[in-house]
Amino acid sequence: MSPADVPAAERALRHVQARSTGGPLDRAWRVTLNFHPERVVAALVDTGRYVSQFVTGTSNGGLTAFAEGDRWRWESRMFGGVYDQALAHERPVYGGLNFRLSPYGASPRFGSAHLRLTADTLSRTTFCYPDSVLEPEHFGTADRMALIGIALADDRDLLDDYIEAHVHGPVSVEADAEALVLDPSYRGTEVEEAASRLPCAVEWHPGYRLSVDELRRHPDFRGPRYVDLGLEIAVDGILTPKIIGDVRDRYDQQDLKKVWHLLARFGRP
Repeated sequence: MSPADVPAAERALRHVQARSTGGPLDRAWRVTLNFHPERVVAALVDTGRYVSQFVTGTSNGGLTAFAEGDRWRWESRMFGGVYDQALAHERPVYGGLNFRLSPYGASPRFGSAHLRLTADTLSRTTFCYPDSVLEPEHFGTADRMALIGIALADDRDLLDDYIEAHVHGPVSVEADAEALVLDPSYRGTEVEEAASRLPCAVEWHPGYRLSVDELRRHPDFRGPRYVDLGLEIAVDGILTPKIIGDVRDRYDQQDLKKVWHLLARFGRP
């Protein structure tokens, strides 16, 4: 078989493995895919698949998933160019390795909900630290994982200390997800109703809840304008993920993202 006949996902795994060091990771750890659930859960029900920004055209990070865009360039660098000519649905999806065993998932800066993937997906996942936006030099695979020590020795903010994961190949909710984990503010909502139709377990984490008094204490975290926006949309002096989700069509998405960062960073019990 010529190199061109090897699937891009397999070539990407080989490329990253050759750049990785260390021993195997703990198979009890899981990759989690964090996201905001309002639209994603319904899409999971409709399609049964979790797909990348290249397919959806949306993101809870930067919007650069197009030919020659930043995300395209970062993937070309990380994976040796194997996806440069790939179709959108062939590209990997992004999450984090939950080696800290957080009930909120590995990378909550990207959303209050997460899919917890099965152990079997670890074998087709690559990792980097820090986030690929920073063009990292440290990489890992399930068999060569030196990133844990690097991440533990680093001193990053609570929202930035995750090991990024790239799951190669299709991600099926039925075949690849152990559970969908939601914030309790979505109990009794359309999100919970949609989640109940998924072919995986539905679980609940301890929740995010931020008082306006606590919000006012952090104008330097993302900037005073986002504190003001949080104060504007709060209900009865409180911010929750659902409250932010309920106003997603009335405000700029990038502005709401910064309000979410404040809630994710300072709103854990």
